[in-house]
Amino acid sequence: MSLSDELQRMFEADRALRKAESALLRNKASSDLVALLERETQRALELEDRTEATIRLERLADLCAQVPGPRMTDALIAILDDTEPRVRVAAGEALRDVGYERYAEVARGIERALDHNADGPAMSELPWILAEIAEPSALPLIRRFLSHPNPDVVAAAIESLAQLQEPDSVSDLERFVGDPREVIIEDFEHETKTTLGELAREALDMLGYRSGDD
Repeated sequence: MSLSDELQRMFEADRALRKAESALLRNKASSDLVALLERETQRALELEDRTEATIRLERLADLCAQVPGPRMTDALIAILDDTEPRVRVAAGEALRDVGYERYAEVARGIERALDHNADGPAMSELPWILAEIAEPSALPLIRRFLSHPNPDVVAAAIESLAQLQEPDSVSDLERFVGDPREVIIEDFEHETKTTLGELAREALDMLGYRSGDD
């Protein structure tokens, strides 16, 4: 088969995908579709073939974002908890897009995750999503992450408060200035070891405040 033929096959596959997605989402108000997406999300998360799981979860993240309702928000947070970075990027972008359009759904889904004491990769991603959307309830929600027992989650919340640039978060940050718990911060391809105290001081600097320990 020639290169031109291969390219045409790709075009045909794209057209078939768009057609199938359109047909599927015509039923977006159907409880059957919600149940199907939930079921397939769980199956994909449990697949041993991680390549296949990644393909499915990226597609499911896009589909779940287009179907309203709390169960789809919970499914997106479950996908965000996957260990594959590509999957988390897809789920994070999907949750962000849903948050811009239907913020209450995302906020309530995050509250449910916090209420259930969730502890996985998603909990270090959700504060960033809240800070990026930057709705008025972002600060009280991010504050809840500061009480999480996992220091990596707390670190994400501290950094998210720095991004949020909310002056009312100063007192929240100040209580971590002397926190010696160590965390690893990933920056593209680099990892840096620091403490929650150092992160809090950096966040306060970004907000224009200096801690009393400086």
